[in-house]
Amino acid sequence: MNIAFLDTAHPLLAERLTAAGHVCTMHHDVDIDRLATTLAGAEGLVVRSRTVDATLMDHLANLRFVGRVGSGLENIDTGYCLRRGIQVLNSPEGNRDGVGETCVMLVLALMKALVRTNAQVHQGLWLREENRGTDLRGRTVGIIGYGNMGSAFADKLRGFGVRVLAHDKYRSGFERAGVQECDLERVLRESDVISLHLPLTAETHHFADRDFFLRLGRPIWFLNTSRGPVVHTAALLDAIDHGRVIAAGLDVLEFERADLSGLDPTLEPTTQQRLLAHDRVLLTPHIAGVTFEGRIRMAGVLAEKILTAFPGTRA
Repeated sequence: MNIAFLDTAHPLLAERLTAAGHVCTMHHDVDIDRLATTLAGAEGLVVRSRTVDATLMDHLANLRFVGRVGSGLENIDTGYCLRRGIQVLNSPEGNRDGVGETCVMLVLALMKALVRTNAQVHQGLWLREENRGTDLRGRTVGIIGYGNMGSAFADKLRGFGVRVLAHDKYRSGFERAGVQECDLERVLRESDVISLHLPLTAETHHFADRDFFLRLGRPIWFLNTSRGPVVHTAALLDAIDHGRVIAAGLDVLEFERADLSGLDPTLEPTTQQRLLAHDRVLLTPHIAGVTFEGRIRMAGVLAEKILTAFPGTRA
């Protein structure tokens, strides 16, 4: 098969596909308006952050699959693929450890005031009582969305002495030692920490909105490492200012550009400035799953899925 890479990926992916007899071509430097012509004979596409929409795929008569190096599929028109019988493959198993570990890092940094105290010591301040922290042990952690990323966070919490409540609208039967499967209302009512692990769809857009925060049973620490628009940022900031959220750790923001290259300053600039200036929000640039090990594993996972569906000439 002719497999076109629209983004860079770890070399392992192309190496394994080539070894199986497929032909891999690199197009990550091709402008979007030239892609359709350049990819005319492609039977497979590999992407990371580039958009694969109906307009592009209409020009690819031989297309049989789209593979994403990563987990989310919002940059791929999956409905169109379904109608045309084009397989969509992704690799969330590859960076689940990075996301799970980042969630632990974020919640501990928030509860121990890590960023603030680091800055104070660098400024010559030595404030101990003023920075008394909170222990994670004995707390209840609510996980909303229990796929690869949510379950990875639960795995990393073992040993911290916490109770984990997990809710997933589309999965069931995953309760195990240390993890209690429950409905959303119980997560909102009983959790001290809430972490979102949801794909971005029409259904989950602004999932965490004003009503979400009003339904909380107690003040919480709030994490989002899934997709930015799952959270209504203005509602979150209001919840912090009104004491419903103690602090928030966000690896993803509602105002990110589609290609993940940064923030779009034209999107709700007033709310953006309010977010960036808030001293109880810890921000990282969509790097929860961006690790050296995760890059290799995502390539290996996606290669295996492609070769399972389209074996090529491998034994």
